[in-house]
Amino acid sequence: MAPMSILRLPHARPQVVLFDWHATLVDTLDAMYHAVDDVLPRLVDLGLVERLVSPGKSKTVEDAKLVKYVRDNARLHPKIRAERKVSRTDIFEVLFGADTEAKVIAHREFDRSYARFFGAVRPLEPDARAQLNALRALGVQLGVLSNRARRFMAHEIYTVDGSGWHELFDTIVCGDDVAHRKPEPDLIVKALSNLGRAPGQDCWYVGDSTTDVIAAKRAGVTAIFYNGAGWGRAWIDKIFPGTVRHPHLPDSVVADLPALTAMARRFLAAVPNP
Repeated sequence: MAPMSILRLPHARPQVVLFDWHATLVDTLDAMYHAVDDVLPRLVDLGLVERLVSPGKSKTVEDAKLVKYVRDNARLHPKIRAERKVSRTDIFEVLFGADTEAKVIAHREFDRSYARFFGAVRPLEPDARAQLNALRALGVQLGVLSNRARRFMAHEIYTVDGSGWHELFDTIVCGDDVAHRKPEPDLIVKALSNLGRAPGQDCWYVGDSTTDVIAAKRAGVTAIFYNGAGWGRAWIDKIFPGTVRHPHLPDSVVADLPALTAMARRFLAAVPNP
């Protein structure tokens, strides 16, 4: 399959919109990178260095360079921290690939470290709350998902914006609510089950990482890539190559929440309610 050169539109009008939390709705990057930096020097003690992705097995040249840098230096490259564009989940996907057990260990250790650093959380976009309310006004059910443990997510969702956003969502699902975290589909399937719905294209899942897109595709829902980091078309084609090894492509790409709301409004206006 050729790389995605034209950004497509979703196939169905949304009945449910599920959101990733970190780097899609809120900014918790400082705490996240502190926790990752705390974990990486302990990879040897955790028995994870030998489980890093082997040379030649990475998706991109850039992924291979990251794995090599972590193997050699037991920390992230300063450029990754400076750019503030890559999530913890994607970092672990790059480092450990298909080794699910290694990722379970890494996420567990991240949670232990994150407990020391988390606290401050702020909206990624200044009008995020207004956009979420606009979606709710369209009659769409909303949910939020996170690979984070519930004890962290509960604090963040109740304190963001000063008054919290907990009342905006019809379901909240966290990493320790399910057997497998993203990129497995468990979080999405659990959220839909909570809402009494089955997976389908009328559920839009919005997230900022390749991991989010993979989870959406595995769950059988519409995958919308939130490009809040401002990646160019060439980079989007690179991280979603559409190859046999990496087949999952987003159904659409949005630059911000107003674009998502506008797209949902157009879809809902174009098709009568059933």
